[in-house]
Amino acid sequence: QLVNSGGELVQPGGSLRLSCAASGLTLSNTDMSWLRQAPGKGLEWVVGIPVAETITTYADFAKDRFTAYRDNAKNTLYLQMTGLKTEDTGMYYCAAEPLTIDGLPYDYAYWGQGTQVTVSS
Repeated sequence: QLVNSGGELVQPGGSLRLSCAASGLTLSNTDMSWLRQAPGKGLEWVVGIPVAETITTYADFAKDRFTAYRDNAKNTLYLQMTGLKTEDTGMYYCAAEPLTIDGLPYDYAYWGQGTQVTVSS
């Protein structure tokens, strides 16, 4: 089970840290991702965090503003977001164990319930 938290209303330029706490799953041994869904839009991949975190990969919009990392002692995944923009508004989900076809993920075995981020003045 994955439990998301940390989302809230924040002003443009502000920062947030989202959490993804796991139970029954060891995150240090699991490929993870953060995804988001803006109002009225489809699901958008934000960052992929493989077991080897040195090859964490970000969507272009997330580079230089978002940082994803694990705290293995707490079995928790985080997404630190800075320089937030109104277009970052949406529901944010963590997901674990990508299901792939030809190496490309099409779903995940585990999903968090999501946490709402609203960026507005």
